[in-house]
Amino acid sequence: MPEPEYWLRGPIDGIAPLLQPVAHSLFQAREDVAAALSRTPLEHLWTTPHGAASIGFHVKHLCGSLDRLLSYARGEPLTAAQLADLEMESAPGTPPAAAAALIALVDEAVERALRQLRGTSVATLTDARAVGRQGLPSTVIGLLVHAAEHTTRHAGQIITTAKIVTP
Repeated sequence: MPEPEYWLRGPIDGIAPLLQPVAHSLFQAREDVAAALSRTPLEHLWTTPHGAASIGFHVKHLCGSLDRLLSYARGEPLTAAQLADLEMESAPGTPPAAAAALIALVDEAVERALRQLRGTSVATLTDARAVGRQGLPSTVIGLLVHAAEHTTRHAGQIITTAKIVTP
């Protein structure tokens, strides 16, 4: 019998109760992406079916956006490296990144996010945060929840695109 989804596996050690749904979403996305990528041959990872974004793009964007949203949640501006990475999200690399490398990127991004969640005080969840060049208003919890939601959105795109491009 397969394991239940992460939100049904109980609390995650070191994560505040109010942040458990964020952590569960990140764990679930990591598991789902790894499963989809492990079944996808290299030649399909960077295919853009009917002009849609490639699986590789979704992986790199998932990781990059998670990193950027967590910077905003910490109250930090984006770094030059983060902005450079944003520009390279659709580039497969030379040679093109294979499934194992993309899975490792997701693992690293989720682990960094979990470390931040473990260090986030619930007393700061409603603290105001500015997002982007325009400084749009949000809060710590707003950014953390959006980071989880955005991550799962791209995990879904990865799963769907993998089904489309892999015979």
